[in-house]
Amino acid sequence: MQAVGAEKLLELRVDSKTYRSAKNAPIEVLRDFAFELAPGSFACLVGPSGCGKTTILRIAAGLDRDFQGERCISPSTRVGMVFQEPRLLPWRTVEDNIRVAMDAASATGSIGEWLERFDLVEQRRQYAGELSLGQARRVAIVRAMSVGPDLLLLDEPLVSLDETVAARLRGELRAIAETRKLGILLVTHDLAEAIELSDRLLFLGGKPACVMLERELSIPRSRRDRRTVAALVEEIAGETNAR
Repeated sequence: MQAVGAEKLLELRVDSKTYRSAKNAPIEVLRDFAFELAPGSFACLVGPSGCGKTTILRIAAGLDRDFQGERCISPSTRVGMVFQEPRLLPWRTVEDNIRVAMDAASATGSIGEWLERFDLVEQRRQYAGELSLGQARRVAIVRAMSVGPDLLLLDEPLVSLDETVAARLRGELRAIAETRKLGILLVTHDLAEAIELSDRLLFLGGKPACVMLERELSIPRSRRDRRTVAALVEEIAGETNAR
């Protein structure tokens, strides 16, 4: 790991990432992937299941260092991560699951403020196993935000949720993006969700996977109503299918 420039939170270059099969045969899953993220930027990795999106997120988080390439990030950068599964400790309460990730130097806002914002006040003293999936996913987001991250990594945090719950959480993610100067990288297979939330789309495809298309979204999030999102989905889907 090397330090990154002050104007960037993260620089990532994956020349190659290889796994081993059950028979110990090498399987290259990523090749020639390059990415950088600045403060205040919201990017989305979009692509089908199994194309390497989660692998990139784990490399970005520093959880996977077995790759050819380079990850550059400042040692002072605080990273918050939301996994596909909430990964809550079942023997701890909601409050304790959040508190275990916090320390006095990094915490931003009180736990109570975050619980209220994500409608979790009544679940504060419940154990993780007593929560619905939607509640558990909200706790996971609160846990990631409570450490005061400079870089927020989100691995399909809204998948399998009721649309009403997902819409509310998308609204919270938009508000976080618009009010806090942090960089956000979201993994999703939902193109409409990516368009609604992000400033920049990176489409993964191929075997081994690489960036097939990169698209900047110039329309402000505040003006991306349902009709605008639907039109962009059709337009961008056409571009990706043509490649």
